[in-house]
Amino acid sequence: MVAMMMQQPQQAPQPNPPPPPPPSSSASSLRSPTPTPTQSPLPLPLPPRQPLDHVVVPISAANPSGEPLLTMGTTPFLLPRVRLSDISAYDGAPSGSYVRAVESLSGSLMRNNAAVVEFGNEDAALMRCGLEAARLYFRSRVNTVGKGSRGVYMYRAGRALEDWDSSPPCMADIFRCMGKAARVALCAIARHLRLRSDVFNHLLDDTPLPANEVSSSVLVATYSHMSLQNGKGAIGGGKPGMSGEVEKGLLTLISSDGPGLQVCDPNGRWYLADGGLAPGDMLLITGKALSHATAGLRPAASYRAAPEYLSGINNGGRTSLAFRLMPQGNAILDCSPVAAAGHVIPQSYVPISVSQFMDELSAEEDVVCNRSDNTCVSRNNFNKEPSLRSVLSDPLSL
Repeated sequence: MVAMMMQQPQQAPQPNPPPPPPPSSSASSLRSPTPTPTQSPLPLPLPPRQPLDHVVVPISAANPSGEPLLTMGTTPFLLPRVRLSDISAYDGAPSGSYVRAVESLSGSLMRNNAAVVEFGNEDAALMRCGLEAARLYFRSRVNTVGKGSRGVYMYRAGRALEDWDSSPPCMADIFRCMGKAARVALCAIARHLRLRSDVFNHLLDDTPLPANEVSSSVLVATYSHMSLQNGKGAIGGGKPGMSGEVEKGLLTLISSDGPGLQVCDPNGRWYLADGGLAPGDMLLITGKALSHATAGLRPAASYRAAPEYLSGINNGGRTSLAFRLMPQGNAILDCSPVAAAGHVIPQSYVPISVSQFMDELSAEEDVVCNRSDNTCVSRNNFNKEPSLRSVLSDPLSL
């Protein structure tokens, strides 16, 4: 009994701790002021994080044109950079640097619809000379009435130059340099798709060109200045205010002396793709011909001129050199190699000749053009976008 009496007093205090919870709940009205200060600091750090995004880039500054923020591309976006020497084909087993470079190039194209290819020192020096020569060529003809005053010059290898047809210096050297780089990039893209690196060679011109044959590919030199715009875009055509141009060839390499080109990523967001690029850096975008040849595995990129950069650095204008790697007009776009590599081919990707493919693209553009006449005023303008179809159908015109 004594032991039981001793255990009861020891157990008696145990019920005392449970009562504190009931008093805390019953006296919650009295203690409510104390938990609020302890809980209030927790949400306080969260609200400042939301205004920070808007303070760094004010809406009035980042969106002067009233365009939706999702499609604004004023902030430069640093694209992955790949050295041309790392993706160049060679005999022997693939090295680690080659595999990583091919993966980085294709990964950037998938995520951003664009990539940056770095030239070596000699090629970079040649590009700087070419840009400066083109700049001087156009600026010397700003007040001249004629072709030179348009701010666009198209060079095609094998085309006979007439006496009256002057061109910027170094165009032949630039054509060879950028053409070689474009073929290297095309081989790297094919390799990443588990295809032979030369799988697209049958679409291209022979190297060197046969006698008396004009190249399908074209080098476009452009000088953009407010006084020369007249509806011309960042790569020699297209209105700056349009929703965008879609590249029609296989791929395009672009070099410029200043930023001014926006690219639309797969999520529909526009970004400044060439901000901070040196003359030896090439912006790479792919076109509809390559998209069809790969059954949509490499979609075509949409681009447009950035209105904020039309006047160029210090209002001195912007010069660019764009090499469009084009398939031959009599070539056939066929997805059979892609299917043989194990990729699923949608039924819409059937073999088609390049000439017919471009005619259909032109017909689609005409339909879109008829829906919005104000955006197609310059369609028949002398400064229209030099599309692949126009290049193939009018090889000698500028």
